[in-house]
Amino acid sequence: MSTDREKKALSRADEIDTKDTTKDTTLARQYGGIHAGGWVNLLPASWIPYVQLARLSPPAGVFLIYFPHVFGALHAANLLRLPANELAWNCATLLGGTFFFSNAAHAWNDLIDAPVDAQIPRTKTRPIPRGAVSPLQALVFTGFQTVAAAAFLPLFPPETALATVPSIVATTYYPWAKLHTYFPQLVLGFWIAWGIVVGSAASGVTQPWSDVPVLCLVTVCILWTTIYDTIYAFQDVKDDVKIGVKSTAVLFKAHTKTLLWSLIVILGACMLLYGNMMEMGVMYHVAAVGGGLSSLAAMVANVELKNDASCWWWFSCGFWVTGVTITVGLLAEYLVSY
Repeated sequence: MSTDREKKALSRADEIDTKDTTKDTTLARQYGGIHAGGWVNLLPASWIPYVQLARLSPPAGVFLIYFPHVFGALHAANLLRLPANELAWNCATLLGGTFFFSNAAHAWNDLIDAPVDAQIPRTKTRPIPRGAVSPLQALVFTGFQTVAAAAFLPLFPPETALATVPSIVATTYYPWAKLHTYFPQLVLGFWIAWGIVVGSAASGVTQPWSDVPVLCLVTVCILWTTIYDTIYAFQDVKDDVKIGVKSTAVLFKAHTKTLLWSLIVILGACMLLYGNMMEMGVMYHVAAVGGGLSSLAAMVANVELKNDASCWWWFSCGFWVTGVTITVGLLAEYLVSY
């Protein structure tokens, strides 16, 4: 950053972050926008606000988007009996595309959300509200990341570009969904879960949006996203009520765990249905179904919704177990039949 205003913003952010280091889990570390992290501190100072804008520290945001794309690639590998080198190539190129797509999506969300973020203690020190990144700079950054993501499309079958359209539309609308509906988690869930369709198309499945097993897996991911993002939303539920931001956390309040348990039951039924349609074996049912449901049950049973630190921990750490177990289950079935 070259201007005095931006230098002061960074200085203020560093001061706040230093004060927060005595706490086990701070607002700064909960995607508050001022926590950099060890590896990020090695970067030039002018890069750090953009790393924060893109939610790269911790990298949970990237992998929340990448996991469904991998599910789609693994679905295609099982369905089409793709060779291992082709599966590896698909997963690697999808990682590149989703990395830049994630950067663009998070920057766009923060750009539109900036007036709301400025009113909430946890988010008021994000790069745009604190003045480290201007709205114009955020818009330009979003544009460059979008172009970089689109640059990966020629590496995939032509149908892949068409498959991305619903996700792009939902991603664009999502920041306003929090003002229009109590179910923005479903909008978020849709655009993240649609990565399964994109991953399947990128791996050679023709018209995956009309493939019933694919749509069943999409439903699983929509429910999964709704569960962990409802928990995430509880960090700001009191402030959201005051300023009029809507969410499933705001709507269900004390009855939220009943909602989450219900979603787990439906999610489990969809996983079993997918396994039946795809004629999956023991590995899928043990790792993906058993492991995924166990991890979600542990999350819902143990999270303390009135404790911000607990909500953050289960969101930022708990989702990894679910994502990895589903990945392992789908991959194991592929390897067994390879």
